[in-house]
Amino acid sequence: MSGSTRTSADLDPRRRKILFRAWHRGMRETDLIMGRFADAEIGTLSDAELDLFEQLIEVLDRDLLSWITGEAEVPANYDTDVFRRLKAFHHHGKPIHV
Repeated sequence: MSGSTRTSADLDPRRRKILFRAWHRGMRETDLIMGRFADAEIGTLSDAELDLFEQLIEVLDRDLLSWITGEAEVPANYDTDVFRRLKAFHHHGKPIHV
């Protein structure tokens, strides 16, 4: 079970593959981070943005999670508009259990 709430029926083959890979990274936490973002944004990302997102998919789970949580600095080659959109997509300005 992927957790995806989006159908891939209307997507081209590249976007289908990226959507699948975003939901099947390995660690559940990063599956949710990447997968939910992909569900919401995959249809609107440009080819250049897809390239950047694919690069993020290849990052080790522990590294990606530490960048998203701010525990580690994002290397310059990954600090792209797509990464910042991904991080902002999951930003919470207050506790989630309020």
